[in-house]
Amino acid sequence: MIIDSHADFRKLLMHHVTTHWPDAVITEYDPVKTGNLPDEFSGAGNDVVLLGDQQGDRDPLHTLKLFARKTGFPPVVFFSTNELDRSTATRFKAEGFFLRDEIRHKSLIVRLGDIMRARRRTSSTDSLFVGDLSTGINPLIKGYRFIRKLAATEHSSVYLAERESGNEPVILKVLQQLPDLADGIGVFDRFLQEYELIADLHHPNIVKIYDLGVSDDHAHIVMEYLSGGDLKQKIDSGTSEAEAVSYLKQIASGLAKVHSVGVLHRDLKPGNVMLRGDGSLALIDFGLAKRMRLQQEITGSGEIFGTPYYMSPEQGRGNDVDARSDIYSLGVIFYEMLTGRKPYSGTNAMGIIYKHSEAPVPVLPHRLAVYQALLNMLMAKKPEDRLQSAAEVAGWL
Repeated sequence: MIIDSHADFRKLLMHHVTTHWPDAVITEYDPVKTGNLPDEFSGAGNDVVLLGDQQGDRDPLHTLKLFARKTGFPPVVFFSTNELDRSTATRFKAEGFFLRDEIRHKSLIVRLGDIMRARRRTSSTDSLFVGDLSTGINPLIKGYRFIRKLAATEHSSVYLAERESGNEPVILKVLQQLPDLADGIGVFDRFLQEYELIADLHHPNIVKIYDLGVSDDHAHIVMEYLSGGDLKQKIDSGTSEAEAVSYLKQIASGLAKVHSVGVLHRDLKPGNVMLRGDGSLALIDFGLAKRMRLQQEITGSGEIFGTPYYMSPEQGRGNDVDARSDIYSLGVIFYEMLTGRKPYSGTNAMGIIYKHSEAPVPVLPHRLAVYQALLNMLMAKKPEDRLQSAAEVAGWL
């Protein structure tokens, strides 16, 4: 949970966190707009509270002191404009202190990681987690044999496995927490939505979902194994012009199907596009996808999800988004496939987000100029100036 009255500062902290932990569920609280938190606020349901010193008419150190007095209150990291506040914050049991104008990504992430590991070690619910990310202990999912762990975040682990009834390889995505834990509800809801949103979308450019279940108190999704790696690896090794065009058509076709049933991806990037052995592509990881009609209820106002390098201007500003936001991300990917580099770079997330809003659409090299008009229509700054549907991409090509 982030508590501070400055929206830009809250967004900055959110991007620091989500860059390292993409599945993090973050709640923003503005004490000026919404009012000071009630005295009975216990912090329940949060792993850590990030408390800024912009608290309106209330002394932020007094707020920290109130939190410190509460039994079982989650760890608090305090952000101040004044170095002199450090000793007082430490006395009031802040487990981290940062000057808000001098935050370094690595030091912040290291401190938050230490806090959460310590919290996990002292929690009476340790046995409810899926092993330990450092030990390689696998959860017991009946009907599947584990081959190896492929990836892990704070909330989920991804495994290569095979069915016990045969030798078919599959991907298992396993939730890190029980769904009925207070601090796991939001994570489990998003995990479950990932299955519900895409399980019925039968399309060659969308990953196949075989099953969702709960085994030995662990929620899991079983999905198609895509043996060709992700598009990021392909781009890093080099994509030809013909490949870039073919991949663009396939991604756009998958997006068109997703959008046709009222679903947004909202985190479209090369790492979320996988290749099969035959060279075809499939969209994956709809953990950030939301049904359009539920968007405000699910995310709340002002909350940002996604990856800054591929984020549309409106998403970067925390505004409402629709299918045209995914189309912008598609344009960023197309530029990267054609040129081998990202259109915008910066020293921090907010700098990149600013360029998406204010910098001109990048110009392709002369040899690729035939695609400039399409790129302009994909990456237009205003949604109304873009292609209005992913289905239009094939026609422009």
